[in-house]
Amino acid sequence: MPANLIKKYVITALAARAAGLDNGDGDPRVKQLVNRLLVDLMVAVDELDISMDEFWTGVAYLTQAGKQNEFGLIVPGVVLEHFLDLRLDEAERRAGLTGGTARTIEGPLYIAGAPLSKGEARLDDGTDDGEVLFMEGQVRDISGKPLGGAIVDVWHANTMGNYSHFDPTQAAYNLRRRIETDEDGRYRFRSIMPSGYACPPGSQTEKLLNAMGRHGNRPAHVHFFVTAPGHRKLTTQINIDGDKYLHDDFAFGTREELIPQVEHVVDAREIHQAGLNKPFAHIRFDFTLTKEVVAAPTTEVNRNHAGEAAARADPRGPQPSPPPRADRGKARIGRGGFGRLRYGSGVERTL
Repeated sequence: MPANLIKKYVITALAARAAGLDNGDGDPRVKQLVNRLLVDLMVAVDELDISMDEFWTGVAYLTQAGKQNEFGLIVPGVVLEHFLDLRLDEAERRAGLTGGTARTIEGPLYIAGAPLSKGEARLDDGTDDGEVLFMEGQVRDISGKPLGGAIVDVWHANTMGNYSHFDPTQAAYNLRRRIETDEDGRYRFRSIMPSGYACPPGSQTEKLLNAMGRHGNRPAHVHFFVTAPGHRKLTTQINIDGDKYLHDDFAFGTREELIPQVEHVVDAREIHQAGLNKPFAHIRFDFTLTKEVVAAPTTEVNRNHAGEAAARADPRGPQPSPPPRADRGKARIGRGGFGRLRYGSGVERTL
């Protein structure tokens, strides 16, 4: 069948009718969006000579992707989530907002309502024998003023590249915590080094990427939401330097500003001071938040997350069980301010 069979004015008229532009009812914004998307889709069908078989194969693909809840993977995989970040970056620049920590994609695996700690926390439950990771930093405004009482919401995968809640073998909220910064804006946590992950084998996401000659792997990374009153919410992640896919992330999440140095500590004295018997990793990363301004689009995204109902019912989040007995006791980690390891407190298992 030849391309360009339909006159553009016919396509325009069809889309307008289907979107309800010929009546005064309904939601004007929905009508505007549907009209534009219909025009673009019909033009693409006509110009690319998309066949009946191709069209309905596409519909079947999207239907199955919806059934398998995969759009949270497909959207970043076809660069749309990164594109949304780029638009927000430019909108902030035009509103005069500069100097904040770079944002990057949220991804599909956040769970609301993680346990809340003051100043410091332990993220892992001790069941994964991965490399211990100590991470610390400060939350500041663009003038350098520390933001005490900011919330650092952190989550990441285990050494198998799996996330709690979505992986039934992990305890609830494993490798997920919210940390309220101290009066100096500092946060600290102990965890394990995460691994990257690949799209599920046989998934709709993998099928699409394969058809485009692309892989479905992400480098190891740690996600963050960082919030403070009067400041814009930051959605970001750090990527672990040295990962094979660091600059070839299928989800387009890597940004140069978000690749901190990873110090692998092998000194016996420092290992002992940390209360460990093997080498560990240390990362320092500071977050800079910009002031909220009316001229810039909001960074609070209305996106469905698992656990939101429970989080609204109890903002403190669930209280985790005590850590494994082998880790109990007190030890100083000697990495510049982590303090003593305090376990069994009423708030949270903390560093």
